[in-house]
Amino acid sequence: MPELPEVETVRRGAEPHLCGRTLCKVELRRDDLRWPIPRKLVMGLVNRRCTAVERRSKYLLLRFDGPAAPAAIVHLGMSGRLFIDSLQTHDVRPEWRLHEHWRMDFGERLLRLVDPRRFGALDVSNSDALSEHKLLRGLGQEPLEQGFSGGFLQKISRQRKLSVKSLLMDGRLLVGVGNIYASEACFRASVRPRRSAGSLTFAECDALADAVRAVLTSAIAHGGTSFRDYVGVHEDQGFFARELQVYEREGEPCRRCNARIKRTTDGARSTYWCAGCQR
Repeated sequence: MPELPEVETVRRGAEPHLCGRTLCKVELRRDDLRWPIPRKLVMGLVNRRCTAVERRSKYLLLRFDGPAAPAAIVHLGMSGRLFIDSLQTHDVRPEWRLHEHWRMDFGERLLRLVDPRRFGALDVSNSDALSEHKLLRGLGQEPLEQGFSGGFLQKISRQRKLSVKSLLMDGRLLVGVGNIYASEACFRASVRPRRSAGSLTFAECDALADAVRAVLTSAIAHGGTSFRDYVGVHEDQGFFARELQVYEREGEPCRRCNARIKRTTDGARSTYWCAGCQR
């Protein structure tokens, strides 16, 4: 599933193409993805100007002008990809791709969603109700915004029995740090991911917060991590996979201490760590 760096990369790729442009037409090939698509509300965005492309956790928010200043809420799910085609207004629109479910026509820009597994989402909310929308209201702290720190991690980890990695991936507490980046952040902080979160010291919380920020920032700079489905809006690959220190490196030598990278499975997710330098 695309994580925060991938969604932020898509946001940054889409923003200069969509902001300031008027939505001319919307085409929906189906009535639902993971949940029903509110067709009437989506069609109500037509003839409005896109004013911003924002991100909240792993959700993209396409804001529009006019009464109630509505926002389209887009989630890529497990396999969703957003593409932008640069066209002339009079150009014939391209053929629909396999698994392409909706498109938004902005005249000289065409925004299209391709989602083979259909776990993505498309919804609409008025601006004043956006923070309380069912998909957004329970989300936790953004890790790249003010308020995230070692002190924050120390506060939410006290008297909790869950593991450090599970704490980082709990979207009710901290958003956007998925499986790849939780493992990588734990490695950078020299903290074993399966350790009890409640056992973290103040110094370890500071190191872990710094590591989370550093990993996410670096991943965004590299355009995200492309393993299977993810690509950017121009079908460009993310290159952070080249920087991974532990993820999908089971049995290989640690680049820091030369011990072997280990892997275990927690639920349906793989966890990677170095037994030599993560305590």
